[in-house]
Amino acid sequence: MTVIDTAPLGVANTGKPTIVHLSGEIDLFTTAALRRQLMGTLRYSTSLLILDLSQVSFCDTGGLAVLVGIQHRARSMGITVALRGPDASMSRLLRVTGLDRGLPMVV
Repeated sequence: MTVIDTAPLGVANTGKPTIVHLSGEIDLFTTAALRRQLMGTLRYSTSLLILDLSQVSFCDTGGLAVLVGIQHRARSMGITVALRGPDASMSRLLRVTGLDRGLPMVV
């Protein structure tokens, strides 16, 4: 799993969304690092955090739990979390679990 965060460090509010590009597998072996990195990203995010999932090849329930946890934490900070670019299997997983109704999609 690779996380590429396009937000500049130390900038609290640029007026632009914070975009985080995720890639690879999000599973038991990567969720702790992902959670840490996303929590750190929330500290300087604007009102919108976009998680780009277009390069995610696999996501298990632990990965979904990270998405839900980040969404709850972000909401408490006044930040909206949105998803972008999930592939067909990830879209199906989000739909089956109902997370597609709680996490908006952006283009």
